[in-house]
Amino acid sequence: MCRSDLSAKSALIDYHQNPPASPGLVKSTTMSKSLLNPDTPIKVSSTLDKSVAKKHLVDNSPETCWTSQQGLPQYVQLAFSEPVIPETLHLTFQGGFVGTRCAVKVPAPTEGSDKSWQTLLLIFPGDINSRQEFSLKTDSTAAVVAGGIDRLRLEFEESSDFFGRITLYDLKLYGETVG
Repeated sequence: MCRSDLSAKSALIDYHQNPPASPGLVKSTTMSKSLLNPDTPIKVSSTLDKSVAKKHLVDNSPETCWTSQQGLPQYVQLAFSEPVIPETLHLTFQGGFVGTRCAVKVPAPTEGSDKSWQTLLLIFPGDINSRQEFSLKTDSTAAVVAGGIDRLRLEFEESSDFFGRITLYDLKLYGETVG
């Protein structure tokens, strides 16, 4: 193999290991701490069966996943033991079963209601198998989460699957705790 072939092959390998960011994806520039662990309370809209349960969202295994039943919207809801300021969201879907439009929601500022949510921002994951990173820090979101939040909801409004199923292999949320 000639030197130019090696350079081309090296560039191709680098491209596949470090592909350019897709529109809407943001590479993190600061290292925040993980806000999720296996004990984080998680609620989901539905689960296809026990082998693809919600506990697999945060087990750090590339071989396990959560799969919803069919129908939209589907959601993943997280609860935190202390107020947090979320900064970056990492999602790894199974291609073909991607939540392609996702409303990131936080509790609405109403007293005594567990069911009232407001949309923080919309994200648009690509229909790919690779980890995708989304920044949750914008000028408009900073004021909403400034004092911290105790819950976060990812509501998948659209899916790349005709039947509206979502398959999520990994969910990571980074940010800071308040207090």
